[in-house]
Amino acid sequence: MKPNLFQIRTYTKGEVNEMLTYDWVAFFITFLSTMFLLGELLVRMKGVFALLGIGFITVYFSSYLEPDMFFLMGAMYILGLALLIVDGKFINDGTLGTIGAVIMILSVSLSAPTWGAGLYSASGVVLGGLSSLVFLKVFPRRKMWSKLALNDQLSSERGYNSMNETYRALIGEEGVAVTDMRPTGTIKVKGEEYSASTNGKWMEKGDKITVENADGTRILVKKVEA
Repeated sequence: MKPNLFQIRTYTKGEVNEMLTYDWVAFFITFLSTMFLLGELLVRMKGVFALLGIGFITVYFSSYLEPDMFFLMGAMYILGLALLIVDGKFINDGTLGTIGAVIMILSVSLSAPTWGAGLYSASGVVLGGLSSLVFLKVFPRRKMWSKLALNDQLSSERGYNSMNETYRALIGEEGVAVTDMRPTGTIKVKGEEYSASTNGKWMEKGDKITVENADGTRILVKKVEA
């Protein structure tokens, strides 16, 4: 009788518990749970990644903790995840996101039975979070992140235009070279200092200058002839 190459191997509860005694197993569980949960926030997967992530993290906490601590550490993990969402969707400055990541790492580390397992689980959270970014290359991203990227782009453009207008207002104004111009240096115009450059000519500190041209990236000056 030929062996069935596609026979599914089933494990008893005791065998599963024995596997979980290995410290490195904690890494894979927290890695997969964090990767899928954050992946669900990044891309549109209709809850599939969320179910996988919740399943893995539930296995992790239920394997190492008593019921009362299971709910406590699970709540910590969810709180950290919620802070990441709030930071990404509303604040977008990284403060709450950093706090959330630390809370998630603490929740899995403190739940581990040994120091080794704690280090493995913390590493799993960090690497799982980074690996979730790969999903952005494969699956359609959520509108939330597209809007954030667009807002950042518009903010940068507004900042550039504002600087451009400020610099253009200097055209024709006279000032003085605060440093030697070789050919780049510092000038002072209307009491404000700016980084500027000449058209290839060197100037000495104290020379009077006039602003020839300016845009959002540089100021071009020339020496005022006596």
